[in-house]
Amino acid sequence: MRYTVALTGGIGSGKSTIADAFADLGVDIIDADVIARQVVEPGQPALEAITEHFGPRVMNDDGTLNRANLRQQIFTSVRKKQWLNALLHPLIHEETQRQLAEARSPWCLWVVPLLVENNLHKFANRVLLVDVPEEIQLARTMARDQMSRQQAENILAAQATREARLAVADDIIDNSGPAESVRPSIAALHQRYLALAAAAKQD
Repeated sequence: MRYTVALTGGIGSGKSTIADAFADLGVDIIDADVIARQVVEPGQPALEAITEHFGPRVMNDDGTLNRANLRQQIFTSVRKKQWLNALLHPLIHEETQRQLAEARSPWCLWVVPLLVENNLHKFANRVLLVDVPEEIQLARTMARDQMSRQQAENILAAQATREARLAVADDIIDNSGPAESVRPSIAALHQRYLALAAAAKQD
C-alpha cells in the first residue's frame, strides 16, 4: 500500500486549498468528499436506496441528489443518519481503497473531513491537521455556503472538537492566513513525507 497521509480539519479550515497545493507538487489526492459524491451519482444503486428510504423529495428534478433536503432530514434524526452512514460508509471505503491502490506518486494525500468522527486515522501512516481559529472557520463557512451564523455554528458543533483532532495529528499546518502563506510549510512537509515514504519502502 502507498504511504498515506490523511489530511483533516473542521469545516472552513481550507482543506481543499492545502490539498490543491500538494497536488501542484505532483502528489496524488484521494478525496473522501469527492468519493462520497460519486457513490450517490445518478444511476448508482446508493441513490436509488436513498430515494426509496427518504422519499422522492431527496431527488432533484434532474435526477441528482437533493443534498439540502437530505441534510435537513438526517440532522433531525439520529436513526436516519445511522441508516445513511451504514449504507454509504462501506461504499466509500471500498472506492477509497481502490483509488489508494491505484495511486502512483511516492506518497498520497487522503483528504478526510470526518477522520476523527469516523475513527479512520488508523488507516493512514500519518495525520496532517489543517488548523484555524473557530472564528475564521465560521466566517469562511458563512461566506462560502451562504448560510447564517447559527447554521455554521450547528455544523461546527456536530463535528469533532479541535482538541480531538489535535490528539491524532502528527503534523499541524496553520491555515489562518492567505493561501500563499502556507506554501513554504507545504513544500517542507512534502520533503518530509517523501523521506518517510522512502524509509517505509525499505522496511
